[in-house]
Amino acid sequence: MKVLCVNAGSSSLKFQLYDMPAEISIISGYVEKIGAADSFYTIKHEGKKTETAKVIKDHTDAVKVMLEELVNYGSVKDLSEIRAVGHRVVHGGEKYSKSVVIDDTVMKDIKAFTKFAPLHHPGNIAGIKAMQKALPEATQVAVFDTAFHQTIPKVQYMYPVPMEWYEKYGVRKYGFHGTSHKYITEVMQKKLGKEKVNLIVCHVGSGASITAVKDGKSYDTTMGLTPLDGLMMGTRSGSIDPSIIKYMIDEAGLTYDEIDNALNKKSGLLGVCGFNDNRDVEKAISEGDENARLALDMYVDRIDRYIAEYYLELNGNVDAIVFTAGVLENGAATRESIIDGLAPLGIKINREVNNAIASFKEITSGIITAEDSTVPVYVEPTNEEVMIVRDAYRLSNK
Repeated sequence: MKVLCVNAGSSSLKFQLYDMPAEISIISGYVEKIGAADSFYTIKHEGKKTETAKVIKDHTDAVKVMLEELVNYGSVKDLSEIRAVGHRVVHGGEKYSKSVVIDDTVMKDIKAFTKFAPLHHPGNIAGIKAMQKALPEATQVAVFDTAFHQTIPKVQYMYPVPMEWYEKYGVRKYGFHGTSHKYITEVMQKKLGKEKVNLIVCHVGSGASITAVKDGKSYDTTMGLTPLDGLMMGTRSGSIDPSIIKYMIDEAGLTYDEIDNALNKKSGLLGVCGFNDNRDVEKAISEGDENARLALDMYVDRIDRYIAEYYLELNGNVDAIVFTAGVLENGAATRESIIDGLAPLGIKINREVNNAIASFKEITSGIITAEDSTVPVYVEPTNEEVMIVRDAYRLSNK
C-alpha cells in the first residue's frame, strides 16, 4: 500500500512516498518558495536529484505538481494507489496526545491552534485542504509535533505566571519536534533492550530542542509555548530575558512584530555571527572570525547547560545521551565540543569514532564516547517521515 508523507510550511511543501508496511521510500521531493516568482521544486528518485523552476502560486498548485511527478516517475500508476496521507501538524494543544484521522472537528481544532503556531499552521492547513481535494478517497491523518510531550508532568510544563493565563488562554510549555524525539526513543528502546529507557535526546538542526525521556516517555523539553523557547538555534534566539522586548520597543522604536521577526529569523547563530548554517560557522572560525567562535561557544554552552539540567532531573539515571538531526548527525567538531563540556559528569569522547560518523559517510550511527565514559553518547539519524507514515498506515487500516 502506498502512503504519502506531507510537510507543508508557509511557503514550502516537502513530501515522501512510501511502500507500506515495508517502509520503503519510493520518491521524495521539496517544493520551495510557493507564491514567489522564483519558485521551484526538487525531486529525489533512485539516488538522483532533479531541480525544476516553475511558477507555483499556492499550495493547491504545489500539490498538483507533486502528484503529477509521482505519476511521471512511475511511483504510482494511478493516484488511487495512495491510500493514506500523513500530515505533519505543528501544534495539537492539550487535546491531542496521539495522531488522528482528520475530520471536521480536527480541522476546526487545527485552525484554533493557529494562535500558538501562526508561522506554521496556515501552511499545514493549506496542505491538508489541497490534499483532501486532490485525493478525496485517501485517509488523511494529522501527526502532531506536540503529541509526544503530552506526558510531561505539570510541575515541568507550567510557567510561573498568573494561573488565569493557563486556565483561560492555555499558556504552558507544549514542546515540539515530538515526532523526532519519539522516533529516537523507540530506536533506543530496541538498541538497549528495555522499554523504560531514560534518555537525553538532543535534536539539533536548524531548529533545536532537547528532551528528557523518563521511563520511555517525554518528561521535560526545551521548547515551550512556541518553538522559540529553549536552545539557541540557527536563526532563533532561544530563551532570553522577556524584558528585552519592552526595552527594544522603548529604546529602538521597534514594533512588537519587528522584534518577534528578529527573534525568530534574525537571531541565534545568524544574529551573533552572520551565518545560520553550522558548516559556515565552522569555516568562518577556521578563518579567524571571532564572532563565529563566540557564536559556536554560546551554542555549545546552552546545549551543555540543558543536558546537565536534564541529567539532574533524571537523578543521574541516564541510559544514554543521543545526538540527532542535521547538526549533530554530521558535525563531528560540534559534537566533540559538547562532550568536552560534559567532562564534569564523567562523559568522555572517543575522537576517532566521532570523526568517522556522519550521514554522508559509510558509518552513520554509533557510540562516540570512550569505554569508561559514565554515560554513552549515541549518534542516531532521525526519521520523522517514517513515524508519520507509520501512523497514517495504522489509522487507515482501522
